[in-house]
Amino acid sequence: MTLGQEYAIAGNWFLIHFTENNGMAFGLQFAGEWGKLALSIFRILAVIAIGIYLYLLVRKKTSFGPVLGVTLILAGALGNIIDSTFYGLIFSESNPFSVAKFLPETGGYAGFLQGKVVDMLYFPLLVIKQEEAAAWLPDFLFGYDGYFVFFRPVFNIADSAITIGVLWLLLFQRKFLKKL
Repeated sequence: MTLGQEYAIAGNWFLIHFTENNGMAFGLQFAGEWGKLALSIFRILAVIAIGIYLYLLVRKKTSFGPVLGVTLILAGALGNIIDSTFYGLIFSESNPFSVAKFLPETGGYAGFLQGKVVDMLYFPLLVIKQEEAAAWLPDFLFGYDGYFVFFRPVFNIADSAITIGVLWLLLFQRKFLKKL
């Protein structure tokens, strides 16, 4: 897919939309290459800590619920690390006009730990054009494109695993969280 290309899966409320980000939520970034390197190192250290914590939970024979939540968080974090670690090494840079090449002769677009994270799941559940909106809706709700989109973020399966893991722990594992 080219950057920005999308396919409708279930009407206009579930799309596969190809985009990339530098690895933080909502495409946020800081301090260029050094910031990306610091973020990658932080992620790796966090995955190691979560992995050790998960090992300790299993050794203590913790119930299935908390183990499931922490496992989902670990799997999602690991998935995003793999994406940002290797994607830049094995693909040419993505753009809106041509498909990125796998294993280009000149090498990938970024070095080790410097790649972007691919996002593709998009659920624009409610879309309102600014001209058609009620007059009382404030202008800041509308994007640069003149549309208000409820649930504008594009995300990936790894992000979903992290979110589901955190929500699982917060909503269904209160007893476990109280022990912390």
